[in-house]
Parts: sequence; C-alpha cells; structure tokens
Amino acid sequence: MTDELIIKDLHVSIDGKKILNGVNLIVRKGEVCALMGPNGSGKSTLAYTLMGHPNYTVDKGEAWYKGKNILELAPDERAKLGLFLSFQYPQEIPGVSVSNFLRTALNSVKPGQISVPDFVKLLREKMKLLKIDDSFSRRYLNEGFSGGEKKRAEILQLAVLQPEMAILDETDSGLDIDSLKVVAHGINTLLGPNIGVLVITHYQRLLDYIVTDFVQVLYDGVIVKSQTIKSAKT
Repeated sequence: MTDELIIKDLHVSIDGKKILNGVNLIVRKGEVCALMGPNGSGKSTLAYTLMGHPNYTVDKGEAWYKGKNILELAPDERAKLGLFLSFQYPQEIPGVSVSNFLRTALNSVKPGQISVPDFVKLLREKMKLLKIDDSFSRRYLNEGFSGGEKKRAEILQLAVLQPEMAILDETDSGLDIDSLKVVAHGINTLLGPNIGVLVITHYQRLLDYIVTDFVQVLYDGVIVKSQTIKSAKT
C-alpha cells in the first residue's frame, strides 16, 4: 500500500562496520509503531538511513514509500514525499528564529509558497494547539533552549510541516518527567489517520504517555520481537 513505509531486509554499515543486519519493518499511516532496544542496537542508524544521512552505507535492502524506494532518493526528495525526522540532539542555529526556520522548511517541502500572513496564522494555530507561548517563535532556534524546549521545537516543526510519515528519534532523551509529559501530549495531539509515526526509544516510560499500536524490539541490528499494544495514560 502507498500509505505504508515498508522496510525490506535492510543491511547498513558505517565506516565498514555493519550496524543493521536485515531489518524488516512496516509502519502504517494512522498508526504508531515504537522501536525499542538497547544502546548500539541500530535504532538511530535506521532513522538516519531512512532520511538519507550520507555517513551510512546501505549494503542491501529496500525501503518503499508511495511506490518509491526512498533509499534511491536524495534527502530533500524524501522530505517532499512526506517523510520527517525529529532528531535526538537538535542543533542550535544562532540568528535564525524559530518562525523563520519553520517558514523556510515549510516552503521547501510543500508545493507553492505560503504567504507571511497565512504562515503566521498557521503557526499561531499550531502553537495554541500544542500550548506553546507565542514568544517561543521569536527565539533563535534551540539557542539557550532547555532539553524540553528543544524537543518541543521539534514537535512544533512536526505540527507545521504536517508530514505523512514521522520518525521520532529518542524524543524522550534527557527529559525529566514533566517535560516528557508535555512532549508526549504534543505528539498525541498530532496523531490521527493522516500520519504514521515510528517512535524510537529505549525507555519504557515514553510508552506510558504515547498511544502506541505496535512495539518492535531491535537487537544487534535485527528485529527480534514484535507485539501489538495499546498504551498511554489519560
């Protein structure tokens, strides 16, 4: 189906070292799939490979989305196709406001150029939805942000870009429980039939707050266990 991200027998290495050893995984639109596993199991490698990071070498395998093997596409083409990656360690961009960054990103992945008034309206709607103060948009992207604020900026980017398939790489990393609840609320708010989500984590606590349909366990570069689940505290 065109609304599924289908990963087939994916083998990936970096600097000659094999990291993924035959990953098979399906992420469906309208569902949340959690990918768990210990550090070094290959979770982030999978995320970066799917988005086209140049340091990772695909030795074998395919990843199909909307009828295309995305591993053959440039990173910007993957983004335009509707893929999104939330980074574990978001970078600071001094001098570039959150608002300007988001408008540039939106115009890069969506057909046509959104006007400034329309973008401001959209941004305010999404910030209100996620319970983010308006002043947040005027700050320089991630400069001086706490860990929780950086992750909220990533979720705001997700809300504005409205991708159809989102990969969230250890969004809970470094967050205290209060920040985790805020970020999880933002993610839950954006879930629905028009987006598929792959949540990457090695903490069970995240799944206590995000509605999850499936859990896959990655170990030594291979999916070793799959389970259907429905979780999340209300």
